[in-house]
Amino acid sequence: MGQDLSGKVVLVTGASSGIGRAMAKTLAAEGVKLALVGRSAERLDAVAAQVGGDALVLAADLTKAGEVDRVVEKTLHRFGRIDILLPNAGLYIPGDVVDGKPDAWDELLSINVNSVFRLVHAVLPGMIERKAGHILVTSSISGHQALHWEPVYSASKHAIQSFVHGLRRQVARHNIRVGAIAPGVVLNELWGYTDPAAIEAKVESREGLRSEDVADAVLYMLTRPANVTIRDLVILPQNQDI
Repeated sequence: MGQDLSGKVVLVTGASSGIGRAMAKTLAAEGVKLALVGRSAERLDAVAAQVGGDALVLAADLTKAGEVDRVVEKTLHRFGRIDILLPNAGLYIPGDVVDGKPDAWDELLSINVNSVFRLVHAVLPGMIERKAGHILVTSSISGHQALHWEPVYSASKHAIQSFVHGLRRQVARHNIRVGAIAPGVVLNELWGYTDPAAIEAKVESREGLRSEDVADAVLYMLTRPANVTIRDLVILPQNQDI
């Protein structure tokens, strides 16, 4: 039997678009209480209106350490606990290193890596005290293979993979499950896909995933029986060849 998520408190970052928005919608249908984090209050409000229920909107810039602490504190003040953390916010920068912009890399690393570290650090005390919790980080196939057309992004996701595996072993004794989901090409704004017709064409040719495909896989991971941890789930379009 899978676990019932009804009533669970879920904090999801990057919730205003793409995978984060899809996760919010999928989990709302399971009866969870959502804390939605993103940069745009307007877009978060739109997601909250779509999911309904008891959703908390938290507009924040996660490159700022104080903002990470604030969103956790606000969530705890509203709901009293955080059962599931989904650190999903991320930036994507491809290209050759020689042509890159180091300041942009710093921002990417701040979001993709540092904000994840800080979020986990902030939620762990409560999870350890309750002897329960689930942390599921959005990684990438780039965290499993260093892709030459996106070396900085790949480096950020390799860091996430190392962190997730070390963290999992530290907190397992507290009944906290830790895992990562690693998608290939996802047809959303992060990868420059906004036209529904173009998205459907890529799906039809099996060259890309919908954000909803990833959200469905996240739901599967979160609902496994308590004795089961899915350490890594790599999800690719059938015709993505890396």
